[in-house]
Amino acid sequence: MAIMDSKKIIAILILLICVKTTLAQDLSLYQKALFIQGKDTLRYRILYPEKYNSKKVYPLIIYLHGAGFRGNNNERQLGIGSKYYGVAKDFLRDSVRKKYQAIIVFPQCPTDSTWNKFPPSPPFDTTVAVNHQMNTMALTTPERLVKLLMDSLAGHHIADPKRIYLGGTSLGAFGAYDLVIHYPDYFAAFFPLCGQANVDLYPKVAAKVPIWIFHGAIDDVINIWPDRALIKALRQDGAKNARYTELPGLKHDIEARVFAEPALFSWLFSFKNNSKK
Repeated sequence: MAIMDSKKIIAILILLICVKTTLAQDLSLYQKALFIQGKDTLRYRILYPEKYNSKKVYPLIIYLHGAGFRGNNNERQLGIGSKYYGVAKDFLRDSVRKKYQAIIVFPQCPTDSTWNKFPPSPPFDTTVAVNHQMNTMALTTPERLVKLLMDSLAGHHIADPKRIYLGGTSLGAFGAYDLVIHYPDYFAAFFPLCGQANVDLYPKVAAKVPIWIFHGAIDDVINIWPDRALIKALRQDGAKNARYTELPGLKHDIEARVFAEPALFSWLFSFKNNSKK
């Protein structure tokens, strides 16, 4: 009996190794690239649609990873080399990739930097006293390079400037909020996961940007109250395309549940930024 159990364990281990190897191979579809501006370099991975046609322009999704995926190897932002494979794999699902033809970009924030200038260090838990400071500072170098990369992809008629979408997890959601506040007329829609924004500032400058906020109800890393306050403020201001999903019983790790949401991509791609020419 013990021998049979050992065989089963070995079989399970082999299966897990095969699954992990397959995931790594799939993630290789994200091509490595560098975006260089002067002395600054942004490492990123880019996934082109199946049967990519260089004569067409495509929707563009930029996804900003969380703090734990920072690095300088242009791999970790996809989850390569870590126990968790992040959300990059979710964009590879047939239900997404075949139905929603888009260019997907995962920039990598360097280890010694952040997606925005606030908060400076863990536990990334703001208070009422300091919340007003958020999103009022200049962009960090990685943020600035992300914006310039989007400009470049649109300027070279690779990405459709009317269909630029933004998402982010945790620290990446902080950065996503920051970019939307700095450039409220730029994005067609965006979806932050377990992040925070300046609750007073955001409704004043970005209430018209379609947003779907996600947060774990018992998040023990990023305080949930600013997102609750933000959706309340947006609704009070009459924001037409502001959605909020609070996930009961979940802490900070909500990506799997969010990307299992069947309406997420249909909602995202239903928007177009008609303010752009």
